[in-house]
Amino acid sequence: MKNQSVASPISGRVGALLGILLLALSLRAAVVSVSPLLSRIESDVEFTEFTTGLLAMLAPIAFAVFGLLTPRLIKAFGLEKTLMISLALAVIGQVARVFMPEVYSFLALSIITLAGYGMGNVVLPPLVKKYFPDRIGMVTSGYVTMLAAGTWMAPQFSVPLANLSDWKVSIGSWAALSGIVLVPWLVQLVADRGTQRPDNPVHPSGIAQPIAKINPWKSKVAWGLAIFLAGNSAQTYVYFTWLPPYLQDRGLDELAAGNMLALFAILGLPVSLLVPLWVPRLKHPIIAVLVFTACWISGHLGIYLSPTQNTALWICLAGLGQGTFAIALLMMNLRSRTTYGSGVLSGFAQGLGYAGAAVVPMLFGVVQKATDSWGAAFSMLGGCVVVMLIGAIIINPPRTIEDDSPGTEELGKLERID
Repeated sequence: MKNQSVASPISGRVGALLGILLLALSLRAAVVSVSPLLSRIESDVEFTEFTTGLLAMLAPIAFAVFGLLTPRLIKAFGLEKTLMISLALAVIGQVARVFMPEVYSFLALSIITLAGYGMGNVVLPPLVKKYFPDRIGMVTSGYVTMLAAGTWMAPQFSVPLANLSDWKVSIGSWAALSGIVLVPWLVQLVADRGTQRPDNPVHPSGIAQPIAKINPWKSKVAWGLAIFLAGNSAQTYVYFTWLPPYLQDRGLDELAAGNMLALFAILGLPVSLLVPLWVPRLKHPIIAVLVFTACWISGHLGIYLSPTQNTALWICLAGLGQGTFAIALLMMNLRSRTTYGSGVLSGFAQGLGYAGAAVVPMLFGVVQKATDSWGAAFSMLGGCVVVMLIGAIIINPPRTIEDDSPGTEELGKLERID
């Protein structure tokens, strides 16, 4: 199946490229910039154990809800206008919440912020599909790397920024990054006034690809990718939530446990660069999934069986397992033929995927407390691996979400002939 056209020069699309990369860099700032400063925030905004837990769950829940809603906005307003709406929500929410005097108004503005970023998560793959159908692997590699860099950058600099000013300036300043994203997109849209960039690219055969109504609820591809993303993201959220307390319980000091979490996070960078350049060359993407799954399993077992010996090795293995997340983002374009299809697949997979992933860290803690056993809790990670592999099996065949919709049968025949 041909998913890409002949490569053309990047010139004329530089604004879109910078806009995609900067958008990816900004998407995790609101999620990971608050927790390092929570003790300072509590001096002005009174958090309880309940509201702290609620704050931790807001991101995946918001990503899930707005992941499902965003494809409708894309269909109604188009990709670029939906992007502008998402950036406006992100900026307004981040700036306004620092002025909130009590916890529930702070959380409400956090929801607005995360709604904007949840929409941004969904529009990224179809933006790549629309502006770079000939360079999907390269541009996906760049933006997934920027996602990983943003996940590391915000917590790394939140405390130094707060030391120079206060917590309000620190978490509010990340809104500037979201605002900057508008600049290259405005430049691109002005440059494109006389350029046709259809949401529905022409097939290499010369036949225009029809936009048929796509129902992801009836698509094996959409369900497979959602299941795959849920199994992957659940493991990552468990590590971000529970790795430091687990390692401290097993004997590591606070600094060492924090360093291990930082090591886990930074390892998303190399795999983000590798996956989109490697996986499109594979006839069966599940080969790459199995490689990274082996890393996940080895890391889980090592951290559980020998948490204080060779800890960095086990963390490195688990960290490299994050390559499965990069595969999930890449497949949103490899398993769609049109920009519209990519948007629908992205929204559905991220909506249901993050919804499933949001539950697991909470259950991990509940099981650990109820059984007083880390072993029982760690067994849940094994379940996540199984779920992820089931999804990988479903999305492995070269089938697109459009194949599950009426009106694309003839195009499917043409692509199989190619």
